[in-house]
Amino acid sequence: MADGTITLLRSTDDVFLPPRGNEFMKFSFGFPEPSVELAGYRFGFLVFSDENTYGLQADAMTVTPVAGGLQLHCSRFVWAGGQETAPGSLTVTFRREGNAIEWDIVAMMDRPLKTVTTVIRGIPRGLVSLGAGDARDRKDDEILAGYPFAAGDLHGPGAAEIISTPVMAVQGENGGVVAVSSLDSRVRPKRFYLQPGAEGYRVEAIYEHDAWRNDHQVTVPRWRLVRAPTLDDALAPHFTFLQQAFQLVPWSERADLPAWARDIALVVTLHGMHYTGYMFNDYAGMAEILRWMATRIAPSRVLVFLPAWDGRYYYDYPTYRTAERMGGEAGFRQLVTEARGLGYHLAPMFGLNAANRRLPSWPAIQGGAVTKIDGDVFNLNWVDWNNDRHQDGWLAYMNVGEVSWREYLLARIDEVIVRYGVDAYFLDISAGHVNARNGDMHVGTRQLVQELRLRHPDVLCIGEFPYDALHGFIPMFQVGLGPRWRLYSRNFQHLSSPAPGLGSSGVHEQGFSHFDPATYNLSPNSIPTLQVVDDTFGTQREVMESILRAAAGR
Repeated sequence: MADGTITLLRSTDDVFLPPRGNEFMKFSFGFPEPSVELAGYRFGFLVFSDENTYGLQADAMTVTPVAGGLQLHCSRFVWAGGQETAPGSLTVTFRREGNAIEWDIVAMMDRPLKTVTTVIRGIPRGLVSLGAGDARDRKDDEILAGYPFAAGDLHGPGAAEIISTPVMAVQGENGGVVAVSSLDSRVRPKRFYLQPGAEGYRVEAIYEHDAWRNDHQVTVPRWRLVRAPTLDDALAPHFTFLQQAFQLVPWSERADLPAWARDIALVVTLHGMHYTGYMFNDYAGMAEILRWMATRIAPSRVLVFLPAWDGRYYYDYPTYRTAERMGGEAGFRQLVTEARGLGYHLAPMFGLNAANRRLPSWPAIQGGAVTKIDGDVFNLNWVDWNNDRHQDGWLAYMNVGEVSWREYLLARIDEVIVRYGVDAYFLDISAGHVNARNGDMHVGTRQLVQELRLRHPDVLCIGEFPYDALHGFIPMFQVGLGPRWRLYSRNFQHLSSPAPGLGSSGVHEQGFSHFDPATYNLSPNSIPTLQVVDDTFGTQREVMESILRAAAGR
C-alpha cells in the first residue's frame, strides 16, 4: 500500500501465536486501531485518561503531506471497543530522514490525559535488545519493558522488565535491525510491549505523562524508528541523543571526579548491623581490619564502603546517626579519623528514597511519600526483613523531588560529611525513579547531588545503579549496565555479592549464595570488591590476601 493509506485495523486483526510463553493482560474484545502506512510500517495510536482507553475514529482521520513526511489528524475518539465516541483530537507529524522515521504527537481531550501509545506493525521477528542490552532470542514470549525502574511497576502480573534507557531493537533473521527509541530530554516513564506473531511483532511504544500534572493537552516527546545493518548502528543515534540531552561526559573527561577516585583499585565493603540488630562488624572491628589491610595494599587506592554504619539496616532509615551498639559517636569518629589517616577513602550509605514511618522523624518528612500517577501509594514493601515469610510494609517510598524530604536528606548527608570528613557518600536505590504525584524525582535527585557537590566539590557521589540520565551527574555506581555505559562511569560489585567462605550477603536480604574460591567472584568489568562480614577477617584471611593482590595488580 502507498504511504498515507489508512488501514482499518482492530487489536484482534493480527494473527498471533497461541500463548506458549510469557503473556500479559489484554482486552477480551477487539479494539479499534486504524493505522496509517509509512515506509512499510503501520502506525496506530491509543490515548488513555485515568478512567478509560480511547482509540481513533476511522472516519474522523485525515492524512496530508508535509515537508519530508505526513501529518495524521483525528478529530474524534472512540471507546468501549468502538461502541461509543468522545470529543478529542490527536495530531501526528511524521518525517522521514535517511533510514529513520520520527514522529511527534499532540493529543487533546476534555479531561486530563495520562498515557499515549503508538502501535507499530511491520517490525519483524528476531533477536530482541531491550534498553541497549544484548540481543537475544525471546522465543514466543510477549515482552514488556519499562524505563526507568520498570516504569514504576515492579511487581505483579503486569510488571515490566527494568531497562535503563528507552530504546528497543529487533535483529531480523537477515541481520538487519529495527530500533525504536524515545527522544525525551526528561526522565519520564516509557514502556515497550512486543506481541509476537508468526513473522512480526506488534509493538507498543508507550509514553506516560507527568503524574503531578493534569494536562488536557499533551505533547509527546519525539519517537524515532531506525533501520540499520547492525545493532550498534541502530543504537548509535540513540546514544548520540543521550549525550546531548543529559550532558554525558566520558569518564576520562569528567570534572565531578576527585583525583583519588580515578586510582581506586579495590572497594572493601565493611558490613555493619543487620535489620534484626545482628552485628557483622562494629566500628572497632572495622578499624582493625583496615589496619591489617594497610600492610598489604596502598590504602590510597581503596574505597571503604560502609553499609549499615548507622544501626539497623533500613529500619533506622532515615536517622543516619552513629549506633551506640557499634561504638557510638566516639567509635565512628575514631574509625574515620584512623582510616583517613592511613589514606583510605570512606563512603557511608544513605537511602535516597526510604523512610521508616515508625520513627520520630516521620511527621516532618511525610509529604515526601510517593503516590503514583493513579493515586495509589507506592511503598518499599518488597522485602521480608524478619523472615516471617511476609513482605514488610513499614517503609515509605520517598520522592526526593519533594522539598521537605530532599532538604532533610541533604542536611543528614551534609552533616555526616562535615562532622566526620568522609570522602564519599552512597545513594541506595539511586535509579528507583517513580512517576510520583508530588514532583519530578529525577530533577530532585540532580538537585540533591549538585547541591552537595557545590558544598563539597571533592566528595564523590556513588549511586547503587543507574539509568541513562544519572550518568550525567553521578560518576560511579555499585552496579554497572554493560560495556556501552563504561564510557561514562565505573562500578564496583553489589553489597549482596557473596563474601568469602559461606557466601553471606551481609546486611542485604539476599541471604547466602555461592562464593567461588577459584575466581573470588571478581568481575572483569567491575572494580574488584571484597565483602567483609562477621567471619571474613577471622577465617578467610588467605582469601582476603589473594583478593588484595589481585586488586593491586590490576
